[in-house]
Amino acid sequence: MKVLLVGASGTLGSAIYERLKEKDEVITAGRHSGDVKVDITSAMSIRQMFEEIGKVDAVVSATGSAVFSPLTELTPEKNQQTIQSKLGGQINLVLIGINYVNDGGSFTLTTGIMMEDPIRQGASAAMANGAVTAFVKSAAIEMPRGIRINTVSPNVLEESWERLEPFFEGFEPVPAARVARAFEKSVHGAQSGQSYRVY
Repeated sequence: MKVLLVGASGTLGSAIYERLKEKDEVITAGRHSGDVKVDITSAMSIRQMFEEIGKVDAVVSATGSAVFSPLTELTPEKNQQTIQSKLGGQINLVLIGINYVNDGGSFTLTTGIMMEDPIRQGASAAMANGAVTAFVKSAAIEMPRGIRINTVSPNVLEESWERLEPFFEGFEPVPAARVARAFEKSVHGAQSGQSYRVY
């Protein structure tokens, strides 16, 4: 399969790449690195990326930034950053990419545990995660040509634990390699409209 992996250079993206490369031709994309460059906050950039790479069998998004801020300091301007990237950027990968995915192909987007298990300063990220999940569940019933769409919702990663533990006290981190298997399930499986939780 020909798989487009957006966000391949990150901790999670790298683990997904290692998992998929054994079976698939993986094209990597990112803002600063990869086989092709893309800024997911720009619809024009997304279109240019798809025009450059052409048809694919699967699109995997391991990208999308979100603002972490105390609620009393979360301004509309700060929140807009999350909306443009984690939420809008991922959804635009689908809306624009749908014409570049082959029949029977798939999209897999990334959400996260905070939409169900909140943390302090995580309201903006939780908003985006929940919205992406709802979009995918609804979009699944309208996807054309047998195309599937799912999300993967990971817990905090073991590889990021040292840096993020103060925000996730009491959580049990999961290895990125385990999360990567959920992406493999979405890409190579048969289900659609699912949220694969790796908690």
